[in-house]
Amino acid sequence: MKMNTKLVMTLSAAVLGLAGITLTFLPVEILTGLAISPSKPQEYLLQIIGALYFGFAMLNWMTKSSLIGGIYNRPVAVANFTHFVIVALALVKGVLSNPNLPVSILTAAIIYSIFAVLFGIILFRHPLPG
Repeated sequence: MKMNTKLVMTLSAAVLGLAGITLTFLPVEILTGLAISPSKPQEYLLQIIGALYFGFAMLNWMTKSSLIGGIYNRPVAVANFTHFVIVALALVKGVLSNPNLPVSILTAAIIYSIFAVLFGIILFRHPLPG
């Protein structure tokens, strides 16, 4: 099976970029949508997280055409794998322990789980030639 890392990197950049922009510019709306009463510290925290997501998106976008996998661009592969696995585990645990969470949380859990598997393949497999 040939892994198209350019597609994975582009899709992850798009997902993380969209999340970053949304968290940065719509923190109150996100908190309200999750039935959380917004406060200034929460708004700031979401904006900071949004900046992190957007920065990660830029990293993935800028390395999408590079050889990734095995020893090639290993820090990028490790960072993505770590991020997606940890968030996927947290979200899946949340969904399993509380089925009444919003559908957006379930959707995020599914998306993160898919990216975790894909980046695991990228990280632990030597890239196949062109």
